[in-house]
Amino acid sequence: MQDELIARAKAWLAEDPDADTREELAKLIDAEDTAELTARFAGTLQFGTAGLRGELGAGPTRMNRAVVIRAAAGLAAYLKAKGQTDGLVVIGYDARHRSTDFARDTAAVMTGAGLRAAVLPRPLPTPVLAYAIRHLGAVAGVEVTASHNPPRDNGYKVYLGDGSQIVPPADAEIAAEIAAVASLADVPRPDSGWETLDEGVLNAYLERTDAVLAPGSPRTARTVYTAMHGVGKETLLAAFERAGFPAPVLVAEQAEPDPDFPTVAFPNPEEPGAMDLAFAKARETDPDLIIANDPDADRCAAAVKDGGAWRMLRGDEVGALLAAHLVRGGARGTFAESIVSSSLLGRIAEKAGLAYEETLTGFKWIARVEGLRYGYEEALGYCVDPDGVRDKDGITAALAITELASELKAEDRTLLDLLDDLAVEHGLHATDQLSVRVDDLSVISDAMRRLREQPPAHLAGLPVTRSEDLAQGTDLLPPTDGLRYTLDGARVIVRPSGTEPKLKCYLEVVVPVGTHDGLPAARAKATELLSAVKRDLSAAAGI
Repeated sequence: MQDELIARAKAWLAEDPDADTREELAKLIDAEDTAELTARFAGTLQFGTAGLRGELGAGPTRMNRAVVIRAAAGLAAYLKAKGQTDGLVVIGYDARHRSTDFARDTAAVMTGAGLRAAVLPRPLPTPVLAYAIRHLGAVAGVEVTASHNPPRDNGYKVYLGDGSQIVPPADAEIAAEIAAVASLADVPRPDSGWETLDEGVLNAYLERTDAVLAPGSPRTARTVYTAMHGVGKETLLAAFERAGFPAPVLVAEQAEPDPDFPTVAFPNPEEPGAMDLAFAKARETDPDLIIANDPDADRCAAAVKDGGAWRMLRGDEVGALLAAHLVRGGARGTFAESIVSSSLLGRIAEKAGLAYEETLTGFKWIARVEGLRYGYEEALGYCVDPDGVRDKDGITAALAITELASELKAEDRTLLDLLDDLAVEHGLHATDQLSVRVDDLSVISDAMRRLREQPPAHLAGLPVTRSEDLAQGTDLLPPTDGLRYTLDGARVIVRPSGTEPKLKCYLEVVVPVGTHDGLPAARAKATELLSAVKRDLSAAAGI
């Protein structure tokens, strides 16, 4: 068994094109580190609907140049099999470790396969790549990014020519083509032949960002902004300057790209402590709101002053605020969200006479809703301009929420005042999340099995009126690994994360509110219910 493992490692080593990972793997082989080699060679990094995402390192279960070259070759073969024999593939990348190398390898493979390749001029936000696909008439796009994952990770996100991320069956078909790549020696990789795009594509994207704002709207809200060590700063500042907003005050420690993300444990605005420096800057400068992007700037977070302290708005709160803003601006079309997001969006759409749809988790599904005008997901993802970017876009979302704050400021009101109005009009929709990060993935599968075998009959004293195993699919949704419990005035969804080693449980309670005077009591009741649901669900799942 060990001899076979060493032989596989040596075969991989022989064709690895990267000196760093060759050295890393050679040391493991020389040390006969069976445990680590087993981890590196226990299968392959799976290509799915999120593309690839994993820890950097040598071997087939890690992100490295050999894995990326195979992935690019599989994508090229898929495109050619679909008749796109000389189509354009646009490639973008963030500022993570090895992103530039992975982008260049992808361009070389596409060129070697007879396709045309164009690479964005430098590390730029993911929504710029999503925009460029349709702007340039490409047949596909690749973004090298691991979004808000830890610094040791990188990833590979694939879009097709409609400008949205791949969904089944394309993912399985591309994965089959990747598996068919026998040897890297069979993959032509010329040293040139692709195009490096100039600033024109970024300028076109920035011109498009103006479309999310109403002509003549107030532009007075003052912001503090953090790029979370990612690539959002230059693009966001340019968009805000074009729009005529006051220049955001930067969180200097997090303003420039840094693949080590030195000031945060996880470069995700939702994670505890990630916004501490932004809060400190806000206490110094007293802005109207805080805006944060994640490292590839496809997500947008907002924070507001609540009493004397600053607090993050939940993704669902921002989602509802943007929906109300669009309704007030006369938006027409379909509002859509994922099933794990707050049901408040459906209430807002219904009251406005707009179509509404729920999708599976992920913007790859939201972006495909027919007639989409606005889509959001509770994990800080917002699509306010689907005609420009059919994906979540943290730059245009930042513009829209800052415009809303400006309009409310002109009325001597705040985002919190509007949230209060929505609660009185539609009921207080309070959401929370129970998220468990694990080292051992069996903890997640065990919890899902336990809940399937013994679904809870009550949570927080509320009877579970409907229990659904989403793996079976529903009338409106294709199958997915998840569970949904409907209660009287509450809803719970449990699912494994698609991009991180986490079990995620999404909780929502709805408490009727008669008047603004009833809001404090409703909030107290909602907090109590959410806490009890979380406690009972933890017990039922064994986590």
